[in-house]
Amino acid sequence: MEKPWLKFYPKEVPPEIEIPDKSIYHLLEDSANKFPDKIAVVFFGKKLTYRELKDSVDRLAAALHALGVRKGDRVGLFMPNSPQYVIAYFAVPRIGAVIVNMNPMYVERELEYQLNNSGAETVIALDLLYPRIKNVRSKVKLKNVIVTGVKDYLPPMLKLLYPLKQKERIVFEKDVLFLKDLLRKYPPTPPEVSISHEDLALLQYTGGTTGRPKGTMLTHRNIIANTIQAETWFYKDVEGEETILLVLPMFHAYGMIAMFGQLYRGSKMIMVPKFEIKMVLKLIKKYKPTLFPGVPTIFIAINNHPGADKYNISSIKTCLSAAAPLPVEVISKFEGLTGAELLEGFGLTEASPVTHINPLDGKRKIGSIGIPVSSTDSKIVDIETGKKELAPGEVGELIIKGPQIMKGYWNLPEATTKALRNGWLYTGDISKMDEDGYFYIVDRKTDMLISSGFNVYPREIEEVLYEHPKVKEAGVVGIPDEYRGESAKAFVVLKDGETATAEEIIAFCKTKLAAYKVPKVVEFRKELPKTLIGKVIRRELRG
Repeated sequence: MEKPWLKFYPKEVPPEIEIPDKSIYHLLEDSANKFPDKIAVVFFGKKLTYRELKDSVDRLAAALHALGVRKGDRVGLFMPNSPQYVIAYFAVPRIGAVIVNMNPMYVERELEYQLNNSGAETVIALDLLYPRIKNVRSKVKLKNVIVTGVKDYLPPMLKLLYPLKQKERIVFEKDVLFLKDLLRKYPPTPPEVSISHEDLALLQYTGGTTGRPKGTMLTHRNIIANTIQAETWFYKDVEGEETILLVLPMFHAYGMIAMFGQLYRGSKMIMVPKFEIKMVLKLIKKYKPTLFPGVPTIFIAINNHPGADKYNISSIKTCLSAAAPLPVEVISKFEGLTGAELLEGFGLTEASPVTHINPLDGKRKIGSIGIPVSSTDSKIVDIETGKKELAPGEVGELIIKGPQIMKGYWNLPEATTKALRNGWLYTGDISKMDEDGYFYIVDRKTDMLISSGFNVYPREIEEVLYEHPKVKEAGVVGIPDEYRGESAKAFVVLKDGETATAEEIIAFCKTKLAAYKVPKVVEFRKELPKTLIGKVIRRELRG
């Protein structure tokens, strides 16, 4: 197939990239050798150089090996953005083990499922999240629980101000280990482990139409390829000189690749554990980041914050927005505030995740996800069979091929066979390509909605609603949300003789779902539209 998009590639971007045969740990090792004294991580004023970061990584890797973690074993990371997360992210693959990213917003039900599904026997968690682990400990197969506190990586003055009361209420079991103790105990000399770039590096969980998250298997090669693809695209970044504000959560594939990309370039990373508009603006003013990847909700919040222009946010030169459609007015206003170039791109967990971006300083088409990145092929095929390639302008399913495409779904051979066909990833996104090779997302083949950049699947929410003793039937759809992009709306039929309020239903969901999955609106109905076989017709609920 002809690749019309290649004529819009900047001259600095090669159509194909070379992928080194190495593990993701070597990305950090290379940067530590090049920039040992440059700052790698900043966390509320606490700074770690690349040399210090690598030293901690090697110490934790040695500790994990001493605890019995071996090549191929899965290790859960249950933390927000922090230095500890970066340390763990490289320590686990250093000894050939497999990272399992775990959303810190997960409640016990979700946590239990992911630990059991992945088979993780070790977890590294924020101490404040430990009670959730404790509550599911008897239902999972954890052998090692390692905890770390925010205070462990605060500068001296903030340590004195850090509130202790909440932490003191946490009662740890006797076998719980503390990260800071392990880093002191073990030398930075873990054993050498033979790792192929085709070995599994990460289980990144994504939603599915079944309502159960699927473990996307990403290899070392997948992640390294996508790191180089993304960084090649942003050719203006100066090695060892950039500063990135990393507010995107690293447990998400998008935040993960942003972190890898900047470590690959030897950049300074300003870690932000949670998006809070005032804190983010203050950090921008203080550290003057040049790079700021985000999602539409972040850019919308900055645009709408009174006095945002007073924070001198003009240091930002490049921003990438992904995970949800980016409105034209948001782009215009943000670029006016900062003078930065805000590019829209596209990716999905199964592709490590980046596949398309609008060109830097090139032909940018507002509303388009851009063109395929280096070494990536993409086309639109018919929805019915997935075999017929469609002409420009025709709407069908987006399929993608490249070195960043996943190995498959963890222990789900049928789902893998359906998603991967002859080397092509079938995305489930309904799309079109124009004559220039720019792609546009039109709709989704499944009923997935995206809330604050996170994939949300209606069936998972419906299963929780059906657990409510008063609920007879339930259906969930996505509705527009000015801030989140989309939110869930639940349609509920109560059992005969029962009464309930929307607030009651929402409160129930909050105990069983992460906050971004909880329905924002509940509408009660006497019945739901169904097919002849009894399946709820969601398109009719959308109206």
